[in-house]
Amino acid sequence: MKTILGRELPDYIEGYGVVKPFQGAFSDVGQKSRKAVSLSSVPPNERKVLKNLAEALDKLKIRDGMTISFHHHLRNGDHVLNMVLDALAKRGIKDLTIAASSIFPIHAPLVEHMENEVVTGLVANYISGPVAVALSQGKLKKPAIMQTHGGRARAIESGDLPIDVAFLAAPTADTYGNINGVHGKSACGTLGYAVSDAEYAAKTIAITDNLVPYPACPIEINQIFVDYVVEVESIGDPKGIVSGTTKITKDPVALRIAKLAAEVMESSGLVKDGMSFQTGAGGTSLAVAAELAKIMKRDGVVGSFAAGGITGYLVEMLEEGLFRSLFDVQCFDLKAIESYRDNARHQFMSASMYGNPHTKGAVVNNLDIMILGATEIDTDFNVNVTTGSNGVIMGGSGGHSDTAAGAKLAIVVTNLMKARLPIIKDKVTTITTPGENVDVIVTERGIAINPRRTDLLDKLSKTKLPLMSIDELKSVAEKITGVPKAIETSEEIVAIVEYRDGSVIDVVRKVL
Repeated sequence: MKTILGRELPDYIEGYGVVKPFQGAFSDVGQKSRKAVSLSSVPPNERKVLKNLAEALDKLKIRDGMTISFHHHLRNGDHVLNMVLDALAKRGIKDLTIAASSIFPIHAPLVEHMENEVVTGLVANYISGPVAVALSQGKLKKPAIMQTHGGRARAIESGDLPIDVAFLAAPTADTYGNINGVHGKSACGTLGYAVSDAEYAAKTIAITDNLVPYPACPIEINQIFVDYVVEVESIGDPKGIVSGTTKITKDPVALRIAKLAAEVMESSGLVKDGMSFQTGAGGTSLAVAAELAKIMKRDGVVGSFAAGGITGYLVEMLEEGLFRSLFDVQCFDLKAIESYRDNARHQFMSASMYGNPHTKGAVVNNLDIMILGATEIDTDFNVNVTTGSNGVIMGGSGGHSDTAAGAKLAIVVTNLMKARLPIIKDKVTTITTPGENVDVIVTERGIAINPRRTDLLDKLSKTKLPLMSIDELKSVAEKITGVPKAIETSEEIVAIVEYRDGSVIDVVRKVL
């Protein structure tokens, strides 16, 4: 056993292997290598378009024990993962590992495949819905591996996560395997999370419901990485892919949090020409962006770029001249899809370009300000966005750990209490992002600055902002809610939380 951040981690985990414990956010830097990629060359005039998925599976020769991958740009409208797994289950294939960038409620049929041991391993950056519940109940034979967006790209490109077959949901594909996400009835925008899969998988197949003549235009992932193309009736439900327009919250508590966060940003001195910014797609996060926009307009600030999963609100900031460019790894709404398709300043980035720590420079390293959420925070500023207050998996890092590590100022915005439970605890249920990378906690009742950031403490102590220690914030919440009971779990490990460099930062145990 090793103790890391107050957690006891075993030296070895059955179904995972030797545990490399987390040693610090920047302990694993230096010379790195990528795996060599073996490609099957295609002779002239060879036909890539196959009749149907069955013919593709015949050619791919998928066997028991293989690892197959999927990307999540279709989000809760995805049809491809379920379609492929159902077909493989009917063929009697067993012991598959699914490497999906994220899992959503629509992937509920995966639970039955877990129970029948068609699927015995799962690697993902974010897991929600019935699959998350089933994992927490111990229904997967091996512990799931939960990575970050940048960490997944690192693992694929380094060879730590070898992929036998990548299935790319392609909103548009041509007859030679060039694909994009901006055209077709299942358009989802950028395909940034699919790039590493396409480039490094032993075999790559594009599954599309919009087959077009060669060449497709534009091309996001090109023909040199794609072995076969299959046309199907539908790769996804647009209603689950995008939700129209993401909206700013109207909740007065959340609006107060957003205003306080904007004042923190302004007082930090980072809101100036050339600044860079990222925020999430939630209502409070968008409210923070709205407050930032007011400051930028007032002071005539023009930022360098905004990044991440892009919403219509960030598109408006680009169009208003508040940023010179957007870096987009996935589009969250229709306005973002249209902007990415039509505006050259709205730029594509892969997951590796976004957050892979083992490259010559990820976009997150150039972030000035990052707005983060939290399920729980502890008095060491460690943040949990992996499990809920009941210990059940309900999310995962996504880009949380990547951006917190890279940004000059990482701000967590959250209500101090949610559902009559305090957000700040002595010890979070699961560590997703280490406290060393979290700079400020902003709640409606006060603001806590990480003691590591003496520079911020000095600047913000000269303002009228309601500064408190993290322990004081915790005390305020507990006077209202009381101290919550500890969650009971078994010793069985159901998921392993990897930090972005591949080290283990925590484990998730089976709920009782």
